[in-house]
Amino acid sequence: MYKFKQDLAMAYFPDRSKESAGKLLAREIHTNEPLMAELSKTAYSPQRKLLSPKQLQIIFSFLGEP
Repeated sequence: MYKFKQDLAMAYFPDRSKESAGKLLAREIHTNEPLMAELSKTAYSPQRKLLSPKQLQIIFSFLGEP
């Protein structure tokens, strides 16, 4: 299971560099207002590198599994 945002980003964007994949995932998350609303209920922070199991579940429900 994905624990770090960077690992999740690389799973969604395997053909990109780590930096690029991270930026793309951040954009996907932050431009999706319903997704951000749900994540905000879990103390989600863009600066944190780790994702909780609940945060992963929410991301998957909006973006699908990579």
